[in-house]
Amino acid sequence: MRKVAIAGVGYSPLSRNSERSVLDLAAEASLEAVNDAGLPLEEVDGVGSFMVLNDSVSCGAVSTALGLRDLRWVMEFQHGGQSPCHVVGLAAMAIAQGYADSIIVFRALNGRSGVRVGSGQFAGGAAQYRYPIGYNAYLMYIGMWARRFLHETGQTEADLGAVAIAQRKYAERNPRAVLRKPLDMEAYLKSPWVADPFRVADCTTEVDGACAVLVTSLDRARDLKHTPAVVASTAYSAGRRVGLDIGDLLLSEDYTHNFTHKLRGDLYKRAGLGPQDVQFAEIYDCFTSTVLMGLEGLGLCERGGAGAFVASGQTARDGRLPVNTSGGLLAEGYLHGMNCVTEAVLQIQGRCGDRQAPRHDVGVVTSGALADGSAMILTADPHARRTV
Repeated sequence: MRKVAIAGVGYSPLSRNSERSVLDLAAEASLEAVNDAGLPLEEVDGVGSFMVLNDSVSCGAVSTALGLRDLRWVMEFQHGGQSPCHVVGLAAMAIAQGYADSIIVFRALNGRSGVRVGSGQFAGGAAQYRYPIGYNAYLMYIGMWARRFLHETGQTEADLGAVAIAQRKYAERNPRAVLRKPLDMEAYLKSPWVADPFRVADCTTEVDGACAVLVTSLDRARDLKHTPAVVASTAYSAGRRVGLDIGDLLLSEDYTHNFTHKLRGDLYKRAGLGPQDVQFAEIYDCFTSTVLMGLEGLGLCERGGAGAFVASGQTARDGRLPVNTSGGLLAEGYLHGMNCVTEAVLQIQGRCGDRQAPRHDVGVVTSGALADGSAMILTADPHARRTV
């Protein structure tokens, strides 16, 4: 590790109805990431991505659309939010081992106007038994975990609300964010119920759009436009019985911890850092409960104390640990966590404007919600010039 960096990021516009093909969105974000880094397009020799329910396009399609030549590395996952940090980590390993020089990692989908993960399309497996009793969408399963987590740790729906409110404050400062209307506890409590313990404000915002990063060697990144975001560590973990079917998520023996609790040892050890060194965090937030579980699982606050930690302002820009500084998936938009990675890179590079974390040399990113997922630690390069 620490031989590879993320040098550039790219986005397409985020919207409720793009009226564009997914390939068009993917190509725009990918090309922007390359241009943002200042890397000649002909140097790109790898592409990685992931999709759910075939909601995206292949790496080969994006390579063709961009006119890439001499493609040496491709990685395509049929996984969702567990994937961003994992795919970037695999890209970093490929570069460190000489299998590629510069790799685009992207996520693109028409997640609002096209195939919607929240629409209950998880057919197959045990669906014939789940659908008749109403278990036909992901939030119903994660709701079971969230309710048990709250019960066992002594936290309440008000702690979930603290997350939604804190992240909306960041979204107000983010021109990309889809939800920028201010939110307070009164408005949160008036938000309609969806599935216990979640209200509408607890749930991610599905969007059409794409984002991407350009991963390359640290030596190459030092010659490019921006301060490198050094990949200091990545880790992946899957608990027992993660599933032949989405319903198998309920086979876990412990709903009160998610994957962050399992992988944190590897994550910190590989980076040579600890929770006390982390200066900001971008935690996967398909629902508010995953932020609380991630903060506790990564050791960034005490067990059972995540809600109070957020409510007290510790995750705000001027708090001890800024968290989900773009507004997160809850408010910026649901690109399945790839935009958690892009935001972390921008924070490391000091390019987030009035939502910039004052201390931003060490950031942690997570990808995933329940039994399996991945994470990474990004650091600033002490030997590189700073972006002014």
